[in-house]
Amino acid sequence: MNLSRGDIKMKVSDKVLVVTGAGGGIGRELVLNLLSKGASVAAVDISKEALEETVKQSGDKNGKLSTHIVNLTERDAVEALPEQVIAYHGKVDGIINNAGIIHSFVSVNELEYEKIKMVMDINFYGTLFMVKTFLPYLLKRPIAHITNISSMGGFLPVPGQTIYGASKAAVKLLTEGLRAELKDTNVKVTVVFPGGVSTNIMKNSGLENADNKEMSQEDVSKLLTPSKAAEIIVNGIENDKDRVLAGKDSQAMDKLYRLSPRRASDLIAEKMKDLV
Repeated sequence: MNLSRGDIKMKVSDKVLVVTGAGGGIGRELVLNLLSKGASVAAVDISKEALEETVKQSGDKNGKLSTHIVNLTERDAVEALPEQVIAYHGKVDGIINNAGIIHSFVSVNELEYEKIKMVMDINFYGTLFMVKTFLPYLLKRPIAHITNISSMGGFLPVPGQTIYGASKAAVKLLTEGLRAELKDTNVKVTVVFPGGVSTNIMKNSGLENADNKEMSQEDVSKLLTPSKAAEIIVNGIENDKDRVLAGKDSQAMDKLYRLSPRRASDLIAEKMKDLV
């Protein structure tokens, strides 16, 4: 029986995957989840200390985890990664572009150009550099996968995070375009839209005390845990999902935005009015 490309799904066991933003949050949990499923992982982050903590939590004793300190906004550094990964692991079968930052909860009018550029450089260009760099290697594998983490804010406008949303919308369209371009190849492509996840993204974005805005315990309890988000993402990869909506809020707002973009936008604006 001949199997079409669509019938073949990449299981992560015995595969080598590169995970960016692996020093914490969803990225760290992706590393732990993949290792638990028998994959080998190249963990990428800008922070040496954060990567060391990921290694510590992994308990890796089989040499299946390598770490790579990289600033994703530096194209030369990204372009040096594949050879480093292959030198350690012998191959590379997939990338998960998870690294990203947000900005202060302010309007576009109040956001400085320097911060706008930083958000776009990390969230969009960092993802683009990874894709362009690793794709030639992935095309040579029997089966491979590209996973890009967008955001619920990548399809739904969130006041106060408009530039972040624009960067994630760019990731969304990049990923959807890639999937169309690669549909007849061995490289599968997935875009992920996490909703609210209890990570340290504010601290890691340099916003540890951003506007002194704190979420209530009730709000925090509604957030998806990084571990659950990672589980949903890896499951989406193994089942070759075009789109992965991680979290009930992302699923609900996706449906509402399709039915009525204005109603969905107004609902989010109402929820965000105390933050902006």
